[in-house]
Amino acid sequence: MPAPAPAPAGEGAAERAFPQGFVWGTATASYQIEGAAAEDGRTPSIWDTYSHTPGKVAGGDNGDVADDHYHRFREDIAIMKRLGLASYRFSVAWPRITPQVGPDALGPVNEAGLAFYSTLVDELIAAGIEPAVTLYHWDLPQALEDAGGWTARATAERFAEYAEVVAGALGDRVRTFITLNEPWCSAYLGYASGVHAPGRTEPAAALAAVHHLNLAHGLGAAAVRRAAPGARVALTLNLAWVRTEGSSDADHDAVRRVDGLQNRVFLDPVLRGSYPADVLADTAEVTDWSFVLDGDVELIHQPLDVLGVNYYSPTVVRAWDGSGPRAEADGHGASSHSPWVGSHHLIEFPELPGPKTDMGWSIDARGMTELLLRIHREHPGLEVMVTENGAAYPDVVVGGRVHDLERTRYLRDHLHAVLDAVDAGAPVTGYYLWSFLDNFEWGYGYSKRFGVVHVDYTTQERTLKDSALWYSAVVARNAVPVETAG
Repeated sequence: MPAPAPAPAGEGAAERAFPQGFVWGTATASYQIEGAAAEDGRTPSIWDTYSHTPGKVAGGDNGDVADDHYHRFREDIAIMKRLGLASYRFSVAWPRITPQVGPDALGPVNEAGLAFYSTLVDELIAAGIEPAVTLYHWDLPQALEDAGGWTARATAERFAEYAEVVAGALGDRVRTFITLNEPWCSAYLGYASGVHAPGRTEPAAALAAVHHLNLAHGLGAAAVRRAAPGARVALTLNLAWVRTEGSSDADHDAVRRVDGLQNRVFLDPVLRGSYPADVLADTAEVTDWSFVLDGDVELIHQPLDVLGVNYYSPTVVRAWDGSGPRAEADGHGASSHSPWVGSHHLIEFPELPGPKTDMGWSIDARGMTELLLRIHREHPGLEVMVTENGAAYPDVVVGGRVHDLERTRYLRDHLHAVLDAVDAGAPVTGYYLWSFLDNFEWGYGYSKRFGVVHVDYTTQERTLKDSALWYSAVVARNAVPVETAG
């Protein structure tokens, strides 16, 4: 597919430059794009099971075929190369690597599964694109969920063994391994609100999952370093910029509660070696946290080379006094069960005025700056990368083009927000746009399009959107224009 030349910023156009060596990339996740769900030895993940359960995913969609990236990855890499991308962040599907895993043993390694990712890495490198590997982006083997999933300590132990296998196979060519993507979603949306796989609605189980995901990161980080001593270990968190428009003590306490559940319960054990005492107190009526064993926080508190930050939308909260319906515009899907374990009866999320993406998410690029500066302030010297940022819009192909000006504006504003943090001293070294391709958007199926490359799911034809051409020009110039034409 021939690609039009990138749209230049314009001769003499005002622009802001990024630091030399800044890494420009895009990101995807295995279940969202690969397809080939039953090929080459792959066994079901929790998302196979969940998406095939009637009523769980919009339109009855599933990831059986998705973008067929498993067979079309060379075509996709060629598009990345045409766009000038320096790096590509992808995830490995655990069920391809150890398809017979169980709670007591990892099982034999599936060489066909490893070969796919090894070839993908080789093809990326040949195209001049650096691979960045996420080891877990939500596709837990169903056999482990059947034995308790992330509520069970054995899942964290098996994850470390799996991580060592992948790092051992790819670590001679891959410089960065991300242990987990957004464990907040895995724990709370998977085990509390039930809007993500495995679809459980058990508050205590969600908190056990929080801990065992943290433990999986710590054990996995050590495993990667054993198998690939020269590699960098990263963790990706969907941190929330939590604020309130209220002024009462209860409103500010609502901010503290949400910040604890979304941010600090992951940041603190990883970067400080302890769980936040207020979160333990807030959730004491739900669980006694006895699943945290002696020595666990030391295992979690491994040196971290890079923190990945995913940011899309602000989080605005206020106190709820119990009178009238609770406002639930937290952006995390409709469910009668709340992900805000231990605090749902005290907080609400008001609908915000102003522009929104097709996900219904409010747009406020200031949150990007605030989060990056918070990490810089609280953990000075820690390298940070933006590992996801982007927007869904109802794109259509007209005359072979996709004119997605809203997405381009969104990206422009958020890149300026990244630069604002850099200018204030934050050591931000890269940006991965979400997403490279339109794909299976979890519970929303194929109804939401995040890609800068449009995918026709019937023909699998790829079409570069205007935002892809704009992003390509940003990458080429290592600078973002101050204005977007149009």
